[in-house]
Amino acid sequence: MAVARTEQRPNPASMSKEQANARRARLAAATEPPIRPGPSTAVVAMGGADVDGCITLANAHLRLELAPSLGGGITRFDWRHEGTLVPIFRPCVAPGPDTDPNQLACYPLLPYSNRIGNGHFQFSGRSIEVPCNRPGEPLPLHGDGWLGAWEVADQDSTRVRVTLDRSGGMPYAFRAAQTYTLDEATLAVTLDVENTGDEALPFGLGLHPFLMREADTELSAAAGGVWLCGDDWLPVRHVPTPPAWQFGVAYPMPSEMVNNAFTGWSGRTSVLWPKRRLSLTIAADTDYYVLYAPPGESFFCFEPVDHPINAVNLPGGGEANGMTVLKPGERLSREFRFTVERTGEATRRGRPRTRAGAKARARDAAR
Repeated sequence: MAVARTEQRPNPASMSKEQANARRARLAAATEPPIRPGPSTAVVAMGGADVDGCITLANAHLRLELAPSLGGGITRFDWRHEGTLVPIFRPCVAPGPDTDPNQLACYPLLPYSNRIGNGHFQFSGRSIEVPCNRPGEPLPLHGDGWLGAWEVADQDSTRVRVTLDRSGGMPYAFRAAQTYTLDEATLAVTLDVENTGDEALPFGLGLHPFLMREADTELSAAAGGVWLCGDDWLPVRHVPTPPAWQFGVAYPMPSEMVNNAFTGWSGRTSVLWPKRRLSLTIAADTDYYVLYAPPGESFFCFEPVDHPINAVNLPGGGEANGMTVLKPGERLSREFRFTVERTGEATRRGRPRTRAGAKARARDAAR
């Protein structure tokens, strides 16, 4: 039986907090001033998937710019505060057709992360050859996703989904999708990959964000172990995390070069910028991360991944080291969340209010 529904106007007084926040975010995005091509921006496509340029997502808290043609990567990720944009990821200054992917703010890692030793591994009785994919790199690096031109599947003001078809790839044939969503002060990124080849292979996923690094930047990213690397950055020995790299609590960034895969990660990390009074919480459904922290740079990379460097050639192979074996037609999905917050806000929200001067009087009385 059909039921007639009478349209009712929403009563502002009865709106929930969530509805009110969502409405504010939509209004903020709707009033976002237009951006025009210039020396520090790419052409912005708002709702135009056929435009070869950046796509801007925005709400009341965050602003995100994406470049589908540049590996489906991020060119800017900023926190919005009192009319200003505060960079969380190192921004790409002038994205264009010739932009090097390592100048982006973030890009995807798929169907594997980092390097594969000798461009070769054994799997299920087969010898798998993985070709080098980047000039000047002696080993295959980061898979195909970061080097491909992705297509926009759908989008609105706070969400966009881009896709990549590598069904003709060798040895990895796949289709992939990235979904970027702004949810209040959180950026959620979902990576999906489907094996479209004829044989099963180990697949892995991750993200490669370039985070702002300042003199006082601190990192909290506890891990149980770390792979020590040789001169070619391939892992040679797994050891318990040394004290200088334990990052169990907010810890200053190391002054020496770090480019290592950490194991036994909880899936949750905090980055603190004390002078800016900002924090970033990174959460992912993975057990590993790669920390790339070159000294003297204005960025560092905290890469949440589901397998360490050269996992396919470590003892036990890729499946024993976090990768997922996908048969033809099978899929793998991972989610990564980046939440920005003013330092101390959570503490203050849970703190009972007192009258002005009450704390001072209490201290005087206790003396």
